[in-house]
Amino acid sequence: MVSKETVIHIAKLARLKFSENETEKFQGEFSSILDYVENLKVVDVSGVEPTSHSMALENIEREDYLISYSKDKLSKKLLDLAPETKNGYLKVKSVF
Repeated sequence: MVSKETVIHIAKLARLKFSENETEKFQGEFSSILDYVENLKVVDVSGVEPTSHSMALENIEREDYLISYSKDKLSKKLLDLAPETKNGYLKVKSVF
């Protein structure tokens, strides 16, 4: 069984204040939770596939591929996409 001091310590770590009745209540609840976990330790799970989530979904990914551009061609393409340019540079609003 979980001691009263352990419950008080856990409450302090969580920055909670329990009344005497709450401390006794949680003492019993923590003990039953730990007993349940002990039961789970002995369950035979051999042959059970591990899962990271309960739904059988897979990511659909596209294949990556490289498009090579010359530096000048890439610069022009990027500048053409910009809303505003000046003398071959991107023109942006002042931040400050």
